[in-house]
Amino acid sequence: MELLRHIIFWLFAVLTVGSAVVVVFHPRVIYSAFALLFTFFGVAGLYVFLSADFLAAAQILIYVGGILTLIIFGVFLTAKITTLDIPHQTHQRYVALVPIVMIAAGLFTVVKNTVWPTAPLPHHPTTQVIGELLLTKYLVPFELASILLLAALIGAMRLARYYRKRED
Repeated sequence: MELLRHIIFWLFAVLTVGSAVVVVFHPRVIYSAFALLFTFFGVAGLYVFLSADFLAAAQILIYVGGILTLIIFGVFLTAKITTLDIPHQTHQRYVALVPIVMIAAGLFTVVKNTVWPTAPLPHHPTTQVIGELLLTKYLVPFELASILLLAALIGAMRLARYYRKRED
């Protein structure tokens, strides 16, 4: 059973990292957007392994259901996306290698020198506890955040309408 858990974990890890590499390096935007779908699902699977079922569900509902859908619709509805000429030249590629190598060396050193204690994770649902906290102790900040997001949405709509009228 433990071997199966390790195999499934590594499948999710490889899926997440592999599809993220496709997102970054594929020259076609639509393929990058669809690879982002697998990246989001891989991250949700890793959340399940951490016993964070609420985060896994939120990952799927918010990122896959909302944001990725908007990205794909944006790609499909953008006029002349196939004729858009985006330069792929990279200037100062070798200068960028210096901080990349420094950060990678620092991360490797931290991972190598850290003692990683392992303990069995509790497998109980976290959604009930989070729901109770959001509707009792953190009700006012939760509602204020929703009002702030609503105001931002209304402001974005007004700006879009203003700039559309200016273009006409």
